Amino acid sequence: MTEVDSLPDNAPVAPQAEGIGCFRSVAGRTRFTEAYRAGMQTLPSPAEIRTVTTAFGTTTAYRFGPPDPEPILLLSGRQASTPMWRANLATLCEIRTVWSIDSIGEPGASAQTAAMRGPRDQAAWVDEAIAQLGVERMHLFGVSIGGWLAAQCAIHRPERLASVILLDPAVTFAPITWKMIVVSLGSVLPGMPRPVRNWLLSWISGGVKVDESMPEARLIASGMRDFAQHQPQPELLTDAEISALSTPMLVIIAGASIIHNPERAAERARMIPAAQVEVWAGRSHAINGEAPEALAARTAEFLKSL
Repeated sequence: MTEVDSLPDNAPVAPQAEGIGCFRSVAGRTRFTEAYRAGMQTLPSPAEIRTVTTAFGTTTAYRFGPPDPEPILLLSGRQASTPMWRANLATLCEIRTVWSIDSIGEPGASAQTAAMRGPRDQAAWVDEAIAQLGVERMHLFGVSIGGWLAAQCAIHRPERLASVILLDPAVTFAPITWKMIVVSLGSVLPGMPRPVRNWLLSWISGGVKVDESMPEARLIASGMRDFAQHQPQPELLTDAEISALSTPMLVIIAGASIIHNPERAAERARMIPAAQVEVWAGRSHAINGEAPEALAARTAEFLKSL
């Protein structure tokens, strides 16, 4: 079994072929690796760690809890990976077994080897990863761009999905705001000063003070600084795609999110046939860390309703 302290040293370093996400330097990967391992030490000990191979590269999967034919699968946000779920794992594991995978093309214990050209490719690698984990179906649980990815899986590769839970999904039902465009600059400008990065992370988290003493903040800040992304530009779901979704779905929109107009996002999400759509007033885009107990309770209620 793969050991946590051996990861993520397999991730590629620049220069790479066009379309391959990679660390900007060996020093940057080392800095990120230290933050990643420190973050993993704050989580419950995984029962299993698997490295699976897809057509677009390898990714690492962590299982928390005993084998389960229909576990929850966590899909992280942009510049994030498994350690971002520190606040959620204990409560979600009380519901059922949880898997978390580090996304290909994002900083983490993944190693991209082929470019992804669009949403079909991005959904394909998730489906291929699920197929190798020895489970029948998954309940996808995605936040931010991980929510967008979960929605794309429901559109293009729904066969292995038992349900989908979207937490304030980015670029899914409503366009991003100018505020989020400003935040995104911190992801693409490697020379951004540390205080500015911390301020940007604080802004997206509803004004909560953020610094690199927080494991998740340190990890995301390193990803913003040290990792060069080459993902296809995500696009909003079309009305036709939304109306055709048939996988059972719970959509929770953060009422104080700066990533999109929450009411507009909720209005379009309600076009999904039989979806359960809610706006949680006062919650920021960092909703998974703000309300872990409430999210776990709502997830349990949703899964029981299926």
